[in-house]
Amino acid sequence: MNNKKTKRSKYIAGLIVPAILVMFGCAADSDSDADGALDSVDLFPQNPLESEDSDGDCGLAGVDYDPEDSDAGNGCGDNSDVVNDGTDITNAIFIDTSADCADYANALTASVLDITRSLGFEASLLISSASDSCTLSSNNIPNHDFNDASASFATNVSEVNRSFTIPRNPTASGTKTDLSQRSWDAVMLNGVVVDMLSAGCYDPGSPMADPDGNVAIGCSANDPWLLDPLGTDSKFGADAHNAHTQPDGTYHYHGSPMAMFDDSPGGNGSPVIGFAADGFPIFGSYFVDANTGSMRKAISGYTLKSGTRPTGASDPGGSYDGIYVDDYEFTNAGDLDECNGMTVNGQYGYYVTDSYPWLIKCFSGTPDASFGK
Repeated sequence: MNNKKTKRSKYIAGLIVPAILVMFGCAADSDSDADGALDSVDLFPQNPLESEDSDGDCGLAGVDYDPEDSDAGNGCGDNSDVVNDGTDITNAIFIDTSADCADYANALTASVLDITRSLGFEASLLISSASDSCTLSSNNIPNHDFNDASASFATNVSEVNRSFTIPRNPTASGTKTDLSQRSWDAVMLNGVVVDMLSAGCYDPGSPMADPDGNVAIGCSANDPWLLDPLGTDSKFGADAHNAHTQPDGTYHYHGSPMAMFDDSPGGNGSPVIGFAADGFPIFGSYFVDANTGSMRKAISGYTLKSGTRPTGASDPGGSYDGIYVDDYEFTNAGDLDECNGMTVNGQYGYYVTDSYPWLIKCFSGTPDASFGK
């Protein structure tokens, strides 16, 4: 398959994926009730939890409420610059780098807009902590506007209540665990889930295959030539935040949320913006390089393969261009390991990257069962 044909495949995928995802989504949630919601979740009790500044910085709950203020990024300004318990985090920039989920215990809200539909939403999030774990319950509405003109959502965004358990002291398991289409990969500190894998792949024998043999649905994580949503021109209909919807309206990220952190991090690097299903934190892109003492973005250890793909009956041919997950190989050429994580100042975590695998590739620890779909 030549480059011209590959470009046509990208175009066709951009047309068919949104339509087909209306029925199936990229990896549909199989909760037993109709909308996948946890009906008993009480997101806002009468007395929201108080959050202490246990990590030693000046921020409360690890959020800078006014990123435009001169104090932004260090959390040490007037208390009016910091989100207090139960307050609004709309478009907030997070500042806390603590890996302990208990340091984020808080009840938070946001008022945001579905841009295309000109429809307002209220986000709600409660993070509570126990001696060995935290519970994060939300209605899965982000703290930023969504569904801009660049998006092509298969279904409309809806509130979907879910609750996740995060271990406070995660440990590496010694063996890596692959991502699964049957579970969420992470939950962000704005309450939105992460779901990296698509259900599209190269399957030329399918009646739903496009002229280049790609299908938008029906593939397992183990199928060869799985499509990478952010590797296609359409990004599977994602908006500017690299997110789109499941059939039940679940808004979910496939890469950087383009929110919660920015390009002006504090002295310790980018903040924690979420937690993976194994309990390890997810940081933004920036860290302090111990070798140089300078702040820079973390670099993925994955490299785009050179040359052309195989041309067998089950192979798509064409140049390696990033459409498929198998277009990449781990070469250890960057900072991060196979799961897109590394240890900085004694703390392991996953990092948002500008290239594949974008956020997380596998789990270094053991995923909690609460992240199952």
